[in-house]
Amino acid sequence: MLSADHEERLRVHLSRKKRLEDTYPTCRSILDSDVWNRIVKRYEPYPEAEMFPDTVTLQIEELDLPKHLPELARLEWALHKVTAGEVEIPAEVDRLGVNPALQLLRLSWKNLSSLFHSERHISSTAPEPGEEFVLVWWDPKARQPRMEVASDEDLLMLKMVVEEIKPEIVAAEGELRVGAIDAAIDRAAARGILLQPQSRIRRDPNSFPIREDTDEGFLSSPTFALQWHITQVCDLHCKHCYDRSNRSPLKLKKAIGILDDLRAFCRSRHVRGHVSFTGGNPLLYPHFSELYRAASERDFATAMLGNPAPRERIEELIAIQRPVFFQVSLEGLLTHSDMIRGPGNFERVVEFLGVLRDLDIYSMVMLTLTKDNIDQILPLGEMLRDRTDAFFFNRLSMVGEGASLQLPSRDEYISFLKAYMSAAESNPIMGLKDNLFNIVRYQKGMEVFGGCTGCGCGAAFNFVTVLSDGQVHACRKFPSPIGNVFEQSIAEIYDSEIAQQYRAGCNACRSCAIRPVCGGCLAIAYSHGLNVFEERDPYCFMRMSQ
Repeated sequence: MLSADHEERLRVHLSRKKRLEDTYPTCRSILDSDVWNRIVKRYEPYPEAEMFPDTVTLQIEELDLPKHLPELARLEWALHKVTAGEVEIPAEVDRLGVNPALQLLRLSWKNLSSLFHSERHISSTAPEPGEEFVLVWWDPKARQPRMEVASDEDLLMLKMVVEEIKPEIVAAEGELRVGAIDAAIDRAAARGILLQPQSRIRRDPNSFPIREDTDEGFLSSPTFALQWHITQVCDLHCKHCYDRSNRSPLKLKKAIGILDDLRAFCRSRHVRGHVSFTGGNPLLYPHFSELYRAASERDFATAMLGNPAPRERIEELIAIQRPVFFQVSLEGLLTHSDMIRGPGNFERVVEFLGVLRDLDIYSMVMLTLTKDNIDQILPLGEMLRDRTDAFFFNRLSMVGEGASLQLPSRDEYISFLKAYMSAAESNPIMGLKDNLFNIVRYQKGMEVFGGCTGCGCGAAFNFVTVLSDGQVHACRKFPSPIGNVFEQSIAEIYDSEIAQQYRAGCNACRSCAIRPVCGGCLAIAYSHGLNVFEERDPYCFMRMSQ
């Protein structure tokens, strides 16, 4: 019978042996049992788990161990510490920084990760002598440990953040586009190597009170968009055009300055910047290629809201940066659409959609809904089923030349919304954009969607409109001036009292259950002569008690 002291020593031995096997399963898997037991028994008392790499190093020659085993053990110990959650990762940070759980190992053997037989397996090459940097960290988004060979980009980003070097300096010294550095930072943050502050494009809780059933994901935006009317010049003269006024042409130098200002704003608010080029016809702006390239160089996602163009012109854009989407417009079936937009336009648009499909550019067709075309929308959606990627509509804002047209009645529109939703169930291109769709969905007990901009009405919230003369509007569909980019920074405009008032929306909507994804349409309220800050969209059919 074993003595109590002997039993205790045996218990400790078995416990530590089990801990070593649990901590170093990959090391254990490449050794036979006899060698493994000899390593474990080499010292008394039996080594703690963190001592294992040193223990292995001391026995390399004596036990004829694989030469890479000590480095593999270092790597596996780092993985164990990360997996054990020994370092707390903050849920939020107030500045860009390195993930505190990240470990950067400088190893004297390459391809050690080929020995890990799990989802962390990242190489099929056998270990070989040579310097290699490996990152081991806990990914807070995926909620799992990760291991990767560090790229030159990874090392540069870590150096930049640790030494607090500005992206502009790194770009200049490396002769890189500053947008390339911004993109590298974002990639590292997406993988969890770096921690970034959350988006600072967030709703004011005083205007958007949080209810028990509020999805707070709709109260902030990861992006900020500039709808940029870079020119008033247009090859069409649509009967519902919001603005045919003469405005000062945009000079390229000032335009580049706007992009730099937008980049500074987006980086300070921790959001991805989007630029939607429009006009007029943006492709008629004399310096469009230079401006489009400048936007891509600053890591902005780019999109086009324009008219059909020659295939060669679109190929030029792709060579610079593929647009996220290209939006064109139709106003109903052939006869009515051409009556609004000009003879032959309908066929040119349909033909152009084929060009976009051939070039693998996501295409969108937008329609302005009026009393005269409401009955053509569903047939048009069916006609476009195999010709475009998405089909949307906006209600007419009766401003500018659009004041001569009319909207359907409220009851007609409500019936149409329900019919459209029903048709959209079997037609994948028919998208939902009008915020009032969410009333139908809410009343049917369906899940709501993001509404017009992903956050309900996004006027002066996750987008603004900039005109060629520098005027900034909360929304292009009605006069809503909030500043001028030639006189103020975008940050100053965004933080202004009038901009805050627009993004607070209609006071009458404040208690509404679906406020974060709705808010109606300020432009429709305006074009009906209402106070947009106090009186709700006249087409709203939500019962406020809900």
